Amino acid sequence: MIAGAPPRGDVAWGGLGALGAGVAALLLATAGRYGYHRDELYFLRAGREPAFGYVDQPPFTPLLARAMDALLPGSLTGLRLPSALAAAAVVLLTGLIARELGGGRGAQLLAAASMAVSAVLLAVGHLLSTATFDLLAWTALTWLLVRALRDGGGAWIATGAVAGVALQNKLLPLFLLAGMFVAVLAVGPRTVLRTRWPWLGALVALALWAPHLVWQVANGFPQLALSAAIAGGSSGTSEPWYVLLPFQLVLVSPLLVPVWALGWWRLARDPALRTWRAFAVAYVLVAAVFTITGGKPYYLAGFFPVLLAAGAPPVVAWARRGARRLRTGVLAAALALSLAMSSVLMLPLVPEGELAGTPVPAIHYDAGETVGWPAFAATLAAVREQVPADERVAVLTGNYGQAGAVDRFLPSLAPAHSGHNAYWDWGPPPDDAGTLIVVGLPEERLRAWFGQVRLAARIDNGVGLDNDEQGSPVWIVGERLLPWSQLWPQLRRLG
Repeated sequence: MIAGAPPRGDVAWGGLGALGAGVAALLLATAGRYGYHRDELYFLRAGREPAFGYVDQPPFTPLLARAMDALLPGSLTGLRLPSALAAAAVVLLTGLIARELGGGRGAQLLAAASMAVSAVLLAVGHLLSTATFDLLAWTALTWLLVRALRDGGGAWIATGAVAGVALQNKLLPLFLLAGMFVAVLAVGPRTVLRTRWPWLGALVALALWAPHLVWQVANGFPQLALSAAIAGGSSGTSEPWYVLLPFQLVLVSPLLVPVWALGWWRLARDPALRTWRAFAVAYVLVAAVFTITGGKPYYLAGFFPVLLAAGAPPVVAWARRGARRLRTGVLAAALALSLAMSSVLMLPLVPEGELAGTPVPAIHYDAGETVGWPAFAATLAAVREQVPADERVAVLTGNYGQAGAVDRFLPSLAPAHSGHNAYWDWGPPPDDAGTLIVVGLPEERLRAWFGQVRLAARIDNGVGLDNDEQGSPVWIVGERLLPWSQLWPQLRRLG
């Protein structure tokens, strides 16, 4: 153990447990509203195509989606149950990090409550997504790194084990680990690197990550091409590079910025937290890398638990000085108002039919992508009725959400085909499908590839919401002019 670190007090188990349970209950209560997100539809199909990796992600989340759908078939709430539990764990771990940094019960509860009401936690906790478990992974790794930097020994092995599992979900934890390694070299404590434990932990992580790493190498590391596509703005949640840092002010809550900003300052300057100064440096390093490479703003969200944990003790001390009731009331009001704002913006509280008339879809892109998929499928089903019943028909779509909706809601037309991400790897429509129902591809391309192209319908989600699918034309095409061996490579798209 490194001398000079603040002592650890008792854990506020009751309060932390209540906060975590409250977040899980809120998320589960709203989990069944609206509908599937396009990514969830994609994960459900990917889970039925098990592999050590996909062009856009490791296997953890697709396999989890498959498992939950097998346990609770067709249940949206069941599919999202792991996300609610993961969000609760993030809240609990944030409080435990505060305890490791010397925070008492009040500081533990403030740090955990600040995370519980954050916009980013409610947003990722509502959906089954790689981002959900990535936030949990960063939080768990942070808690273990705090312990490892202080206590050494077996905590490094646990860090390596969690890192290995985390890398089977998303590759972003590499940036946390690399940032911390460089930061420890820069500001210490360098003595931990002279022991065998960090290196043993790294070997454990590598062993657990190896199946997906081998898959990436064998397939030409497609994650690099995907990252370049995202940096170029191909994702619906991509933002310009200059938005990344300002966006951090809203990921928790604008009202709670003083808590995590003070936390960064304490980690950087407070002698009592010198053992963990590397976190302040790593935050700057990783933020710079994500800014330069075009990362999404939420990529930095994994640092918020440690920043809130470090900032909570002086904020609690401030609330207990002077006009205690007033200051405590101000702090409670900030938390309550933050929860209200985060819930309205990030959870499906607005009735679906009224969503189009609110600013929610403009602020929270993913909200709009959970509306309209049953109507989308119904439109394609109606188009199928325009084709003779004895004719073999396949569906070709422009993106994985559209294809996933067919696979989920239209088993008679499944499997769908798309050139988007891993769907491209699952192959083109069969040669004996003489007629295709096509959505999401430009008309000029279809007319260059098919002798017959007819507009059959347009997508209407029924609630007037201008999301990615609204108004898209649906085509019936036939008389393919070229073999799929020539057409399929042209349809490949990453993003």
